[in-house]
Amino acid sequence: MFEDFAYTRPDTVAQAAQLLQEEAAHALAGGSDLLGCLRERIFPVKTVVSLSNLKDLRGIARTAEGGLALGARTTIAEVVESTEVQTLYPGLAQAAAEVASPQLRNQGTLGGNLCQKPRCWYYRGDFDCLRKGGASCLAVHGENQLHCILGGDACYMVHPSDTAPMLQALDATVWVAGPAGDRSLPLEQLFMPPGQDPTRETTLQPGELVTHIHLPPPEPGLHTRYRKVRARRSWDFALAGMALAAVTEDEVMRSCRIVLSGAAPIPWRVTHAETVLTGQRLTRALCRAAAEAAMQGAEPLAHNAYKIELFRNMIQEELERLIRS
Repeated sequence: MFEDFAYTRPDTVAQAAQLLQEEAAHALAGGSDLLGCLRERIFPVKTVVSLSNLKDLRGIARTAEGGLALGARTTIAEVVESTEVQTLYPGLAQAAAEVASPQLRNQGTLGGNLCQKPRCWYYRGDFDCLRKGGASCLAVHGENQLHCILGGDACYMVHPSDTAPMLQALDATVWVAGPAGDRSLPLEQLFMPPGQDPTRETTLQPGELVTHIHLPPPEPGLHTRYRKVRARRSWDFALAGMALAAVTEDEVMRSCRIVLSGAAPIPWRVTHAETVLTGQRLTRALCRAAAEAAMQGAEPLAHNAYKIELFRNMIQEELERLIRS
């Protein structure tokens, strides 16, 4: 059962931002994450601010520069089905297609997928974990087979989004509206590392909401791909995932961005692997070396060391596709 709360549906972004400044106010877009959190009473709620009247926050359009602008209220299914996304950034269409089930992709939004709450069973359960204001992360000495191996620091959850790693690999920019006006920031700066604040998932300030995501025009020779490994074919979140945006010429890696999912509390860019690859002719040995470099600094917990080899093999396989393509 839900606790009692007020429900409001503003007509403008400015009105929504004003309402979201209030204590225990939460934005409602598709609701596939928020309603579950309310049902499980994970955090207090006094006001639900529906974004359903904000039509400008939905849709996909070409930008003047030749990239794409995606509204935060655009559904995941619309991202999957978009001809522009499939043509310019097929890896993003792949990542969106890996989100949850068809029913949830029809309901869930791109902005919601970026800003969703953790799926850690301690956070979602009746436990006083660090992210909910407790003294420590209970996964450290508990059941941690699905938790992070990189960047844990304070909280060892893994970021649950499939679209976030791919958008970060594509060097996306996020547009945010709030009481102080509009601002933009690189997508990677949207996510809050637990070492800075383990109680927050994003850097959004009270009253702020994501309105659009902008993608730069694709470079010639850009190859994009998203790979997700999970325990079951549908429904599950990533045990390991990899977003790749690479520019190659005659099998030489001119530039690349690799961002992992299922590895860390935020989408995790593996710059060590990118350094190994950039400027080099792709060989199987080089792909293996990059996969090894990607796991530099990994610190598994008691039950998730299997993820290291899982990531290594997945990264090597995906890089070797560039040799064959």
